[in-house]
Amino acid sequence: MLRDEINQSLKDAMKAQDKLRLGTLRLVNAAIKDRDIEARGHGKDPLSDDDLLGLLTKMIKQREESAKVYEEAGRADLATQEREEIVVIQSFLPAQMSEAEAQAAIAAVIAEINAHGLKDMGRTMAALKERHTGVMDFGKASGTVKALLTA
Repeated sequence: MLRDEINQSLKDAMKAQDKLRLGTLRLVNAAIKDRDIEARGHGKDPLSDDDLLGLLTKMIKQREESAKVYEEAGRADLATQEREEIVVIQSFLPAQMSEAEAQAAIAAVIAEINAHGLKDMGRTMAALKERHTGVMDFGKASGTVKALLTA
C-alpha cells in the first residue's frame, strides 16, 4: 500500500536525519489524515491508493504554482525548497505516461465510451481519471480530449 510506503519512508528519513524529506513526508501524512477525517465525516472509507495518487498529484501542482509565485517575487530560496519537495513527493508516484501513450489512452477511452462532441468531455475525463490517476497529466489531457472531440 502507498500509505505504508510513505510511513516507512518517513521513518527512514527520521533515522537518516534528512530534514527536507522528513518535513515533506510529514506534510504528506497531514494531508492524508485530513482527507481521511473528511471522508469519515461523510461516512466514507479511508483514502484508497488511487485517491492517494490524486492527492499527491494535487500537492505537486500546488508546489509548482508556489515555486512560480516565489520566483516572480524574487525569492529563489523558497522556490528551490518547493521544487525539492516536489522531487520527494514525485518519488511515490508511478512513472508518467509519455505524450504518445497518453494520446493512445485518450483515443481508446473516447472510442470505448462512444464519445461525440464536447458534451461528452466530462464523461471522457471521468473515465480517464478512473483509469489513469497518477500516471497521466490531466491538464494536458483535457486539451487533447477537447481537440479529439471537436475534430
